[in-house]
Amino acid sequence: MPVLFHIGRYFMLLKETFSRPERLKLYWKRTLEEMDLLGVNSLGIVALLSLFMGAVVTIQTKTNMDSPLIQEYIVGFAVRQSTILEFSPTIISLILAGKVGSNIAAEIGSMRVNEQIDALDIMGVNSAGYLILPKIIASILMNPFLVIISMFLSIFGGYLAGVGTGIVGGTDFIQGIQSDFDPYHVTYALIKTVVFAFIIATVSAYQGYYTSGGTREVGVSSTKAVVYSNVVILIANYALTQLLLI
Repeated sequence: MPVLFHIGRYFMLLKETFSRPERLKLYWKRTLEEMDLLGVNSLGIVALLSLFMGAVVTIQTKTNMDSPLIQEYIVGFAVRQSTILEFSPTIISLILAGKVGSNIAAEIGSMRVNEQIDALDIMGVNSAGYLILPKIIASILMNPFLVIISMFLSIFGGYLAGVGTGIVGGTDFIQGIQSDFDPYHVTYALIKTVVFAFIIATVSAYQGYYTSGGTREVGVSSTKAVVYSNVVILIANYALTQLLLI
């Protein structure tokens, strides 16, 4: 079956990727470059998306509170819970799969069709480890950083929207943020983020590494990287929720 073939080849690529690197100093330098490319360059879109999503959740929550028995601090509580448990770790990871995943697949795919990967193999360099491992490490290190920033900005955006429009008082919103806070939820979100980061980097790298043909196939590999990464992230999200939250 093609699915089993790809799963097997994916794990074989991972085994090759995590083989002992020859020159640790060179790998460290490439990791720092990838952290800037994959993490720092994604900060803008993450910040913008988080601010507006928090604002939208605040407005929608308040407008759907029809009962006078529901206290206003529930708005802040709902924004905090939705942000920490689902929005920041999952939705941001899906967005990063589109931005970062396509970038990884396109870069490695271009090197494959231009025979640069073949040249590395001929020179005795572990091409999978040299190209993929720094991207995995960079994603695992930077994505939790981006998600933490997203959590703060989303809640802050909700506060600005609620207080700015007058639909909820600042004191009530802050009370909701502090109400029944469970620190484990942050841990749960960061665990999910690390798993999602690994999925984005490895699935996208797999699609790029085994690109065949010409430049047209590079675009196809980039599209597949985004689609497959999103599908695996959603499956992993369900599995991790069952394991860690219920």
